[in-house]
This record gives sequence, C-alpha cells and structure tokens, in this order.
Amino acid sequence: MTHPAPEIKIVDTKKIACDGGEGASGHPRVWLTIPDDTGWVECPYCDTRYVYEKADDAAA
Repeated sequence: MTHPAPEIKIVDTKKIACDGGEGASGHPRVWLTIPDDTGWVECPYCDTRYVYEKADDAAA
C-alpha cells in the first residue's frame, strides 16, 4: 500500500505551531523548532514537513 507524500510548508521562522488543519483532520497543537543543522522539522502527528527559508530582506 502506498501513502501520499507528506505536505511541505515553507516558513520564515524557526518556531512554528502545527495543529494538522481544520476539522476532523486536525490534531492537538504542537510547537516545533527547526534546528539549524537540518533546516527542517516534521510534525510527529501529521508528518507535515516545515522547511525554513529566511525572508527576503530586499522586499522590505
């Protein structure tokens, strides 16, 4: 049996909260910290991968 690929979200902060989305597909909110050495973290509930990319300062 194959599983769908986990969702990947690009974020510009290293501390994020994941609640799995709205409705029945959600889960308890967890706070995750993206480590410097990997640049990403996966939610232990829904396997969403959060990838850190620094915000572009040129847009300011």
